[in-house]
Amino acid sequence: MIQCYITDRTRLAPGETLVQSIVRNAAAGVDWIQIREKDLEIRELFEVVAHVLAVFPPFKAIKILVNSRVDVALAAGAAGAHLPAGSPSPRVWERIAPRGFLFGVSCHTLDEVRAAEQEGASYVVFGPVFAPLSKASDLPPRGLDQLAQAAASVKIPVLALGGITRANTGSCVAAGAAGIAGISLFAVLAKTD
Repeated sequence: MIQCYITDRTRLAPGETLVQSIVRNAAAGVDWIQIREKDLEIRELFEVVAHVLAVFPPFKAIKILVNSRVDVALAAGAAGAHLPAGSPSPRVWERIAPRGFLFGVSCHTLDEVRAAEQEGASYVVFGPVFAPLSKASDLPPRGLDQLAQAAASVKIPVLALGGITRANTGSCVAAGAAGIAGISLFAVLAKTD
């Protein structure tokens, strides 16, 4: 099961830095870390990603992904980029990306999941499966049945997002998700270590 920690500096434990939170979650067993710091200027985001990658020799198996900014991910040497819904297709970017570079896409409907696979996505994040814990959402929860349909409709990994907790992770995997992604789930994990 893939565990993807999506960063959010506003949800860190008191006194904890973003890098400390990333290292803590890496040590706890996450597989992917999506650096999602939308408020940072491009240079600042690059510096954060480069710093995280420099810190990670003990965690070489962990994939560092950059939210939205393919240019930053490529320049810093990250493992991939996560594209929000409505972004240019992964096919547009794959011409300049190294072999094996991951492209994730946020999806909220079955049609979007299928389109993402056809457009070259390496994986999709589907949700919200449940009501999100970290932010308000205009989207109604999709539920486990739609998650199961999404996972069954494509060959690429589908990660469940939105309201994911330790208690419902097993249900998401049983529905066919290749793993989970979240902010709150891993922020809580960081606070309880």
